Amino acid sequence: MTQYLLAVHHAEGDAYTSDEEMQQAFADTDAFNQKIISEGSWVFGGGLTAPSDATVVDATKGEALVTDGPFAETKEQLGGFWIVEAPDLDAALEIAKRGSAACRQPVEVRPFQAE
Repeated sequence: MTQYLLAVHHAEGDAYTSDEEMQQAFADTDAFNQKIISEGSWVFGGGLTAPSDATVVDATKGEALVTDGPFAETKEQLGGFWIVEAPDLDAALEIAKRGSAACRQPVEVRPFQAE
């Protein structure tokens, strides 16, 4: 089995239309999580706080520089993720389709590098 990162993208200003829609998306995502756990695909996953909560550490030039805020200045940020195991990319894409429908956000699928 190959492990894949299913990255949930959230665009700035792309909020749910109502609190009810947001709560339903949370419930649907929880149901999706339980389903992929029962199917044996789940490895790990979680939602992230707002990009404004980020701290960037850059030690690429020697002494570490620590700055507040997200690394990338962009309107789209990572909102959460799943790490799943699937036999191939097609199976991972099917899982991602269900995850995207549940959380109501686009989901990017990327395999982990071979060891």
